[in-house]
Parts: sequence; C-alpha cells; structure tokens
Amino acid sequence: MELLPRSPGEFGSARYWDRFFRQRGQRPFEWYGAFAELCPVLHKYVRPRDKVLVVGCGNSELSEQMYDVGMCDDIINIDISDAVIRQMQERSGSTRPKMSYLLMDMLQMDFPDAHFQVVLDKGTLDALLTDEEEATIAKVDQMFAEISRVLQVGGRYLCVSLAQAHVLKKAVEYFSQEGWVVRVHQVASSGDKQQFVLPVFVYVMTKFRKIPGSAPQILEICPEEQDKPMRMECVEQLVAAVKDRQHYALLCSQISKTPCREQVSLDLCDKESRKPRYTLHVVDSPLVKPSRDNHFAIFIIPQGRETEWLFGTEEGRRQLAASAGFGRLLTVALHREQHYEGMAGIQAELSGKVMELAPPGLPARQQVPFLSVGGDIGVRTVRHCDTSPLSGEYVVEDVKGDGSCYFRRLIFLRNRSVVQSEARLLAPTPLQGQKKRRKDKKKPSPTEPPGAIDKSYLCCEHHKAMVAGLCLLGGPDALPGDEAGSGRLCWGQAHVAVVEIDPSMLEVATHWFGFSQGDRMQVHISDGLDYVAKLAAEAPAQYHAVMFDVDSKDLTVGMSCPPPAFVEKPFLQKVRNILKPEGVFVLNLVCRDARLKESVLATLRDVFPLLYVRRIEGEVNEILFCQPSPEGRCNPTELGVRAQALEGALRQPGRPWDSSYVLADVLQAVHIL
Repeated sequence: MELLPRSPGEFGSARYWDRFFRQRGQRPFEWYGAFAELCPVLHKYVRPRDKVLVVGCGNSELSEQMYDVGMCDDIINIDISDAVIRQMQERSGSTRPKMSYLLMDMLQMDFPDAHFQVVLDKGTLDALLTDEEEATIAKVDQMFAEISRVLQVGGRYLCVSLAQAHVLKKAVEYFSQEGWVVRVHQVASSGDKQQFVLPVFVYVMTKFRKIPGSAPQILEICPEEQDKPMRMECVEQLVAAVKDRQHYALLCSQISKTPCREQVSLDLCDKESRKPRYTLHVVDSPLVKPSRDNHFAIFIIPQGRETEWLFGTEEGRRQLAASAGFGRLLTVALHREQHYEGMAGIQAELSGKVMELAPPGLPARQQVPFLSVGGDIGVRTVRHCDTSPLSGEYVVEDVKGDGSCYFRRLIFLRNRSVVQSEARLLAPTPLQGQKKRRKDKKKPSPTEPPGAIDKSYLCCEHHKAMVAGLCLLGGPDALPGDEAGSGRLCWGQAHVAVVEIDPSMLEVATHWFGFSQGDRMQVHISDGLDYVAKLAAEAPAQYHAVMFDVDSKDLTVGMSCPPPAFVEKPFLQKVRNILKPEGVFVLNLVCRDARLKESVLATLRDVFPLLYVRRIEGEVNEILFCQPSPEGRCNPTELGVRAQALEGALRQPGRPWDSSYVLADVLQAVHIL
C-alpha cells in the first residue's frame, strides 16, 4: 500500500489526503507526539472553557483524548479531506456531542474574527511548509493570517512540530514581527519506541495587539518541562538553541544503540548564563567484558585537573576508562566560571542527564556509580582574571593536586584545555614563637592554598627536558660567565635574556609567579622574530643557548607551538647565526599535523647538522635540541656524565633544587634524528 506522496507538494492536496485516509482506514495516524507526552504542555495553555480549533485534524486521537480527560470539550476540528471528516464524524458523533468535525480549508476559514481562544496544529505546518518556494511561503502566510484572524487577543496558537530549521524560523519570524509572544517547549519523551528520533516541540504563540514602532521581541525556550523559560535575544539564537537540542537527541539515540568507536564530547550549559557548566566525554572500552555491575560509570574530574593528560586527552581518558573497568565511562569536567555544591550536588544535578547517555544493554534500574579522585570535586580558586590585547582573556588560578600539593596556573581562555604556565606553591611554615590565634579571630580555611612560589620545582615535563638539554653544551665549564677574570665559564654567572611580546604577561609573572629581574636576568618586551633578527644583524655568535617555547595564537594551524614563522628556514638561519659554534638551540614543538611536522624537521636538518629529540610521554610535545656543529655529537654514556656534572654544579648549598628532578634520567630518552 503506497501512502507516501509523489512530491512534497501533495501534502497540501485534498485529493492526496482523501486517498491516504481511504487506504489507511480507521487506524489513527499520529505521525509524532503521543498524548501523554503533549499533556503537560497542553495543560499549561488550554483551559476547560476555551473554544478550541484544531486545524488539519486528520484522524488523530488528540482531540478525542483532550475531550475525554476533561481538558476541554468545545473543540472544532477541520480538515480538507472529506474522507477523514466522515470517518471522524462517525467515530465521535454520538459519544462526544460537543465536539464537531467540519470539512474546511484552513487557508479560507468560515469562522468569524476572534472566535477562538486556542488554535491547535499537530504536524499541519510541517506538512504544508515542505520547501521554501514562493508558492509554499504564500500558502503559509495565508494560513498564519487566518489563524491570527480567528484568535482572540490573548489567544494561543499551539503548533506541534519536529522544528525543522526553516519551519521554526518562519513561524517565529512571522508571529514575533506581529508583536506576539513566542515560546518553544521541548516535549519530554515517554521512552516508548518512536517513529522519529528527533524530539517533538510545541511552539506557543500568544496573540497581543500589535504596537506601532519597534517593540522588543519576546522569544523564549523551555528545554525541559520543569525549567523556567530562557529568554533568547533573537530568532537566530532561538533556532540555534532548538538545533542544539536536536543534535543532542540524535547523539543520545545513536550511542544508546551501539558502542562509540570514537570519543563523543558535548557541553551542558548553565540554564541562566547559557555558558558551559559541564563538559562530558563518552568513552567506550570494547575490551571490557560486560557484567551486571560494570556497564556504566560517571567520573567527576576534580576542579583544575581537567588539563592533565589522564583527563584532558583522548588517550588518557581511554586509559582511565580501561583501568576503571567499565564498558562505558562518562567523564565530567567542571568549568571555572561555575559554582558547585559538592559531589552530592553534582550527582543530583546530573543524574537525569547522564542516564540519557547510557550504553546499550544497561540493565533496568541499574545503579550507576559516580567516581572521582579522592572522592571530592577538588579545589579551584581564581586569583586573577583580565584581558590582554595580545593574549585575550586569561585567568590565574590555584588548584589542588594530588595529596596536599597546590599549584598556580595561567590559562588563556581561548585555549582552556592548555596550561600556559604552572608553578608549585610552597606549604606555609609557622613562625617560631608565633602566638596562638585568639578564638574570636577568623581562622584560615583548611582548603585555602598558600601563596609563595616554589622556585625549585618545574611542573611541566617539557620544561624539565628543555633544561636538561643544556648538558649538550659539554658541562658547566662550557657555560657563559666569568669568574674572577680568569675566563673560567660557570653556571653561577650565566646571563639570561628573556623575550616576551605581551607586557601583560610580564606583570602576571612578576605579581603572581614570583618572577624578578636582576643584573643577570633581563626581560625585553619585543616580538621574538624581530629581536632575533636584530641580534643576528648586530652581534652574531654571542649565545650559548637559545630556547623557544612560544605558543601560537592561530588555533587553525595543526601546530600550536611555535607559530610557523619561527620555524621557517630564513629565520632559523638567523637563530644559528646568534649561537656560538658549541651552542644549542632548544625548541618545544607541538604539532599534530604529520605532514607539517615532517616539513619542520626537514627544515631544521637543513640548518642544523646535529639534531636530537626528546619526546614527552603522554603529551604531543617534542623537545628538539639543535646544534650548529656535528662535532658536538654525544653518546649516551658521555651525555650521562655531563648530566651528573651539570647537576652537581647546580646543587649547591643555598640553591633550591627539586630532589625528584634527575637530569640523567631525563636525558635517557634523548636520541639523534
């Protein structure tokens, strides 16, 4: 039996619908939106004494169900199909005396003006607005004009729809321009098997008298039944919000049927600010054998630790899911702009949402565990936030790490998943003879971190590798400085020139990270490209070491460190020119584009005859050590000896040193390219 139309235009044809209902017979055709799902919304906008008009009624049971439950009984149904009107008159004529079915075209209705309090449309607009051709738009405009004419001021046009973008946009634009209040409800799913994966929406257009001039549009969305309406600023924003809900429904439908081959990521936004509140990643572990208790778990990442490799990378999350032993692990990252009421509050807030992302085969009424590190949500304190013309918005925050350690971090908000700078904070030490605090004085919070920077500790593994690369200089005697005029070179008198393009970052480093300049440490506010070019022209071969750890502001390039201009051949030749023959150029390379990476390495080989690499485990970073002379080649044994000598020179009394940092261990993974 062929019920589909030959073309979308037939949806507006009486002949098509006559044929459709004759072939279908008495079986109700609901298309979408079961009565139980629509009831909560209908009860808000349909009152028992309202006079209700249902346009394009078909043989849906919606009017009969509204009548039977007492929602209202003064209901007039119209349709262009003579066949279906006869069917419905026979079906309801004797049992529902106050409800009528009339053969009528909704584009030319016979009712007087302002005759109804409610016009109800279930799928009729969707069927009519199948394209955006001029003739179709003209019919829709005529339909809207007739609905407006027969509705009283204060009346409601309720349109049940799948909310295709062009349908929603047309309806919202038309009625908002007429001065009506527009609110879009998402209909809660009953969980039964549905013909459509997409969620059902109800547009509620409330008629007001049109005010001359430019009255503000009132556009709202209620994504869930219990939610307060969210005000939208424009039609495009409302359409985008509906589109997000549709994408989410498609995602939930997809991952509820089959395991995810790739990790799925999505943001859940705060209902008031509409800013991301939670970032979720769905991670499936195909090697985990399913049992009753290991199908699904939720892992709450402690605040401030979302940038760590285990939580902030695909490979890390995959490892986390496998070690946790669950078929599907949902990781939840918390955002710094949001406030959270502890683990219990997060569980209460997420419990309904996360079950929509449950894996296939999850047993009914299965308890899903919430996991975390240490059983809490961590500590994050934002110390400073500002905006730089060069770096954009940034924050300085203190976070709690493992155990009792606290760390201070600089984050550029344009790239929230990357820690720009990090330092460990020293634990507070009580002063000798310090008197006990008076009971009436406020005690510090046990979760409040200290503020002093531990300058002996390098938090980033790639920074440790960059420092260790100085061993390639041949030991402490090869480093710059002069002791007692003897010409003996030593670490203790090395001079460092720091180049920073953003003056705001110098302020941040000084105020928040304990940085200070001195006779042997000078900061130059300049573009690194310009500074190196100037040195190459004025004073070549003056540096023993040049280090690049430069982030790229262009996130569209597959190389986030350094910017491409820093690894172009003419510039690298200038870098070589400012190095002494025995010097070393140390480069932090972060490149996810394999072809681009090979191109960069080839250029480096052209300029520097000797090239070492140290890959950072669990990160994309690779530290490259480039030397202008092949005569500096070291074997592993010699490199280890140099590392011990350098470390011995640095571990002097009175100089802070992290005992866990062993240069020889860092250099074991270095090899020649």
